Amino acid sequence: MTSYSFDDLEPCSHLATEFTGDVETKYRRVVSWSIARHSNGRSLPKRRKIAIPTCGTCNITLVRPFVCLHCSYSGCWAGSHVADHLKQSSHMFCVDVSSGAIFCSVCDDVVHNHTLDRAYLESHLKAEEKRTVAKIPREPFKFWEPLADAEEVSALEGTTAIPCQGRRGLLNLGQTCYLNVILQCLVHNPLLRNHFLGDKHNHKLCKIQDCACCEMDKLYIEMYSEDTTPFGPVSFLATTWRKSAELAGYAQHDAHEFFIASLNHIHSNCKGSTNISCICIIHSTFAGQLQSDVKCERCGNVTSTVDPILDVNLELKEKVVRDDKGNPVVSLGACLRKYTQPEKLGPKEYTCSKCGKGSSASKRLSFRKLPPVLSFQFKRFEHKGSDKSASARKLDTPVRIPANLDMMPFTTMSVKDNDKENTGPPIMYQYELFAVINHEGQMDNGHYTNFARFDSGWYRFDDDKVTHSSLGACLKSTPYMCFYVKKHLEYKPHMTPTYIRTRETEAVRERALEQEKEAARQKELDDALLATV
Repeated sequence: MTSYSFDDLEPCSHLATEFTGDVETKYRRVVSWSIARHSNGRSLPKRRKIAIPTCGTCNITLVRPFVCLHCSYSGCWAGSHVADHLKQSSHMFCVDVSSGAIFCSVCDDVVHNHTLDRAYLESHLKAEEKRTVAKIPREPFKFWEPLADAEEVSALEGTTAIPCQGRRGLLNLGQTCYLNVILQCLVHNPLLRNHFLGDKHNHKLCKIQDCACCEMDKLYIEMYSEDTTPFGPVSFLATTWRKSAELAGYAQHDAHEFFIASLNHIHSNCKGSTNISCICIIHSTFAGQLQSDVKCERCGNVTSTVDPILDVNLELKEKVVRDDKGNPVVSLGACLRKYTQPEKLGPKEYTCSKCGKGSSASKRLSFRKLPPVLSFQFKRFEHKGSDKSASARKLDTPVRIPANLDMMPFTTMSVKDNDKENTGPPIMYQYELFAVINHEGQMDNGHYTNFARFDSGWYRFDDDKVTHSSLGACLKSTPYMCFYVKKHLEYKPHMTPTYIRTRETEAVRERALEQEKEAARQKELDDALLATV
C-alpha cells in the first residue's frame, strides 16, 4: 500500500485516510487502462478494440475522461458533470485518466503531489512492462529505498542533508561562452548528474594527469554546492587546452566542436573505457546506432551497415515553410524526416556487391538503437568552396522544437514497415527536452547562451547571469543544439562490471602468487636451519 505524507507541497488529509483498499486498487486499474487505450506500436490495427468512454450525464464521447474512484461513473470536466456526481453521491475522489491527478470533492481542489506521482508512475511502469514484447525480459522497476539495505542505512547514518540547487552561473574567462553553455548542459544532464554526484569518480582518489572525469567531478561539486556566486571553470579550460590543441587559446570556438571533444576526453578517462562495446558513462548516455540501407535498383540487393553515433547533425538548407509574416520556419520533426528519407545515388557513387556493376541505388538512414540522451545539432554555419574561410555565413532559420519528441517513426523497425516486428509500447520512444543552446550574432562576433531545466522549472544561462525563464521562452528561441532525455529508461539487473571482475580476479591471482613465494621462502629458511643442525 502506498503511504501518503502530510509534508507534500499540496497536502490533502483525506488521502491518508480514504485513499486505501478498493479506492487505491481502482486508481491503479484506471492507470493501467489508460495505457491500454494507446497504440502498441505497429500492432494497433490488430489489437483488441477498447471501448471509448462516454459521460454518464450527457453521453458525450470523452477525449479526456474523469473516472469516479468509488463507482463506475465517468464524466466530463468541462461540464462539471463529474464534480456534480461526486457531490450528489457523497463520493470523495475522481481521477483524470490522462495525468493521474485526483480531484478531492471535500477540498474542492485537484491534488497532485509527489507521493501520488510516485503511485501513478509505479502503476504506469508496471502496465508498460506487461505490454513490452522483447527477446530479453526487462528487469521489473523498483523504487530505491535506503531502508531495505542495511549497508546503505549505515552509510547514511551521521550524514547531513544540504541544499543543492545546481543553478550557478559560469564566469566568461575570455570568449569562453562556448565552454560555459556545454558545461551547463552537461551539468543538467540527469544521467551524468547521477553518475558524478553518486561519487562514481572521485578526483581525490584518481591518479591520472589531466583527467577530464576529475574536472567533471570538481565541476559538479562546485555547481551543486551552497555557494551561489558565479564559478570560473579555470582548471577545466586548462585541461581542455592541454588535451586539444585546436581548442587552445582565447579565440572564438564552436560549441559543438567543444562538446564532441569533451565527450571524447571523458570517455578516454572513464573506468571501463574500451574501443568496442564501451560501457563508460559517455557511451551509456549518448551512444546510439545508425543503420544505413543501400538498395541496388538493378538487382534489388540491400546492403546494411551499422555505425555508432554520439549526436545527430541536421541540415537546414532545404526548402522551408513560411509563417504568416513570410519568415522561413522549419521543425525538428521535418529535419528528422528529411534525415531518414531515401536518397538517390548515381552509378558513379555506388557499385553493387551482388551484380558487380555500377548502378543507381537508394540510400536510407534510420535509428537502429536510440540512446538514453539524444543530442541534436543544426548546421547553421556553412562554408562555400573548399576553403572554409571563404564565403562563410550563418543560417538564422528559426527551428521549431517540441517539448516532447516521439522517435518511433525514425527507427529502423518503423521505417522498414515490417508488421511482423513489434516495436513495443510507444512510451519507450518518448523523449523530453531538458536543454537548448542558442547562438546570437554572426560567425565572427557571436555569443552563446542556453536554457536548461531544473526540476520542473526552466532557466536561462548567459555566462554568469542566471534568470528564471519558461518552457515557452525556450521553445521560441532559435536553437543551435538541443538535448532530449528518454522518459523511461531501459535498464538491466545490477551486475558487476567486467573491468571490476577482471581487477578482482587479478588481485586474487597476485595474492596466490605472493603466498606461494612466501611459502617457498619459508621452506628455504627451514632447509637452511636443518642443514646447520
